[in-house]
Amino acid sequence: MALLRSFLFALAFYGWTVFAVLLSFPISLFGTRILRSWVRVWVGVHRWLARHILGISSRIEGDPPRGAVLVAVKHQSMYETLEMVLLLDEPGMVLKRELLSIPLWGWVVRRYGVIPVDRSAGASALRQMMRAADEASAEGRPILIYPEGTRVPVGQTPPLQPGFAGLYRALKLPVVPVALDSGRLSPRNSFIKRSGIVTFRFGETIPPGLPRAEIEARVHAAINVLETSA
Repeated sequence: MALLRSFLFALAFYGWTVFAVLLSFPISLFGTRILRSWVRVWVGVHRWLARHILGISSRIEGDPPRGAVLVAVKHQSMYETLEMVLLLDEPGMVLKRELLSIPLWGWVVRRYGVIPVDRSAGASALRQMMRAADEASAEGRPILIYPEGTRVPVGQTPPLQPGFAGLYRALKLPVVPVALDSGRLSPRNSFIKRSGIVTFRFGETIPPGLPRAEIEARVHAAINVLETSA
């Protein structure tokens, strides 16, 4: 049954995504705000399909932040990548640069206003990332980052990537850590998804200006709290 639900979900969601991406081009002519609203419609359909086909829904613990703040999120599946767009207010998402080269979709997310990161590039790429982050912060948008850098299996707690500490130091923003357990239902690199409830736990706000070792330790502990309490 899980296989059938997963197949139907993939068919519906990716079919909808093709339509949504194509329609985003004429929508973008009306401005970035309208395009960002359309992106919320796209991910809103993902939420509906996940709930009604897969039987996956979300439980929110704590308060999602508003305004310019750095939001550091545990990363276990694609589910939170889309769900966080709905939980936050037009977040500026830190994404791997190679994702922006995907035909059509890459153009849409650039217009939306994301923050590209290229770990293999030099100082110029870092300056571009910082400029994009500054622009998002100046707009009063939360900046969404997955500090572990990639999706990790349930139970794994890798060290944070150095880019997180760099953003934290440069932007001088408070940090809200987010723990989650989506990997139980939607494991990394698995087509089959199980029904259930994904918990998003928004932690206490951490002030700016802390030493690197302290901010990394506090964020690492906070985003992995559901791992250590399981």
